[in-house]
Amino acid sequence: MVRGFAVLLGLQFLGEVLARGLGLPIPGNVLGMGLLLIGLLLGWIEEGSIRDAAELLLSHMALLFVPAGVGVMVYFDLLRREWLAIIVALVVSTFVVMAVTGWTEAWLEKRGGAHVD
Repeated sequence: MVRGFAVLLGLQFLGEVLARGLGLPIPGNVLGMGLLLIGLLLGWIEEGSIRDAAELLLSHMALLFVPAGVGVMVYFDLLRREWLAIIVALVVSTFVVMAVTGWTEAWLEKRGGAHVD
């Protein structure tokens, strides 16, 4: 499990270094996840080597959202002033995501009979 954490944290660190070093507008943790995907697809990283660490992190996912929730409270005054625009944006974006997901699923079923659950 320690090796899995080392791989995951190392890729996140590499993503942060790339994002900050190259001045990319993409967060470093997203770059790290992209590097993880590339490593898994190319076979450089074995799925079994990170499975235990990943499952432990996923089982405690709710705990990982606490810092983000606290971060939102820092902007509570902004949320109070702009609540209507935020609610409208959340509702509209939710329906757009649901529509795009449905159209994509229908397109995939038409194309090859694939079904995504």
